Amino acid sequence: MVILIIIIALIIIYLIATYNLLVVKRTRVKNAWQQIDVQLKRRYDLIPNLVETVKGYAAHEKEIFEKVAEARAKAMGAKSVKESAEANNELTQTLKTLFAIAEAYPDLKANENFLRLQEELTTTENRIAFARQFYNDVVMSYNISCEQFPSNIVANIFNFKPAEFYTIPEEEREAPKVKF
Repeated sequence: MVILIIIIALIIIYLIATYNLLVVKRTRVKNAWQQIDVQLKRRYDLIPNLVETVKGYAAHEKEIFEKVAEARAKAMGAKSVKESAEANNELTQTLKTLFAIAEAYPDLKANENFLRLQEELTTTENRIAFARQFYNDVVMSYNISCEQFPSNIVANIFNFKPAEFYTIPEEEREAPKVKF
């Protein structure tokens, strides 16, 4: 009888410990996603200032300004990890076009405000990349816990679902073509 009580107590302790571990890991996934969100917000806040600076020099490039504004709005409205990845990829592409336009304006390239904003945006892009990497690492750890035996039993009982990785759209996976 004592042995049975000890076994049941150990099972209960294991269930509680595993449940708590899954809760911690799920919370870390949510936190990691919020860290990406913080960096994306910083990026979204920098973009209008950058666009306004470029507008002063390249007023006739109206189409790219509209595309940047549209891509920014789409990225800010993304709801899921996949939507966010796709929308931010589109925003990155439009920003590359904006910087390509800036190359055609030597006065703009030398403008102190433009250079500062460009540097801040570059720093923010690096932070976003690190936050995405951290997010995927945390998701991997959480998903392993949800799928690995015997913790998968507890995960299934308490309805813990695997989290979605932050992935790069297919068009971004291709190596860039360099032409001389």
